[in-house]
Amino acid sequence: MRLVIARCSVDYVGRLTAHLPSAVRLLLVKADGSVSIHADGRAYKPLNWMSPPCVIAEADGVWRVTNRADEQLVITLEEIMHDSSHELGVDPGLRKDGVEAHLQVLLAQRPDAIREGLTLVRREYETGIGPVDLLCRDTDGASIAVEVKRKGEIDGVEQLTRYLVRLEADPFLPHPVRGILVAQSITPQARLLAADRGLGCVTVDYDALRGLAPANPTLF
Repeated sequence: MRLVIARCSVDYVGRLTAHLPSAVRLLLVKADGSVSIHADGRAYKPLNWMSPPCVIAEADGVWRVTNRADEQLVITLEEIMHDSSHELGVDPGLRKDGVEAHLQVLLAQRPDAIREGLTLVRREYETGIGPVDLLCRDTDGASIAVEVKRKGEIDGVEQLTRYLVRLEADPFLPHPVRGILVAQSITPQARLLAADRGLGCVTVDYDALRGLAPANPTLF
């Protein structure tokens, strides 16, 4: 991971245009190829970013970060205050809580609850940057990567996107490779980002998968 603290301005050129005026910011370049720009606020959320895979071209005082869609982040560096790189190694990933882990087990037993015709290939399929929860195959023979969450949020979409980049480069998998985020509930923001990235979203009923009656019985 490379950490650069610099006074810079940033221009995004793509489907839309956006401009960040000159200020001191943190530039974060990860081993997966992503680039994100952070201010000293907004918690974890970057001001702007480019998801992998992308190419960074560094020239005198300018970085040009280009993705596969030919969109660009143009970072104009006025003053660099810190520049360091660190080897973090392979992260074991976030440990799932009890409900999330059990949901993964139940869906592995019943992949058709996600989408009709899905069959399980393997649980915890390793991508090199962490395991995707379920690797399935659909009726057309395509590979389907399924990431299981208790609550589907933007972080889950980002995680699945990173896995798909790795899986698309896996020569042992049938292609195409598609992704589905599965959760008990999914936020509107996560659904919108997933749609932008061509990912599916599916909500499932945990109690129904366990074969339990609804918690709130109805008259009919």
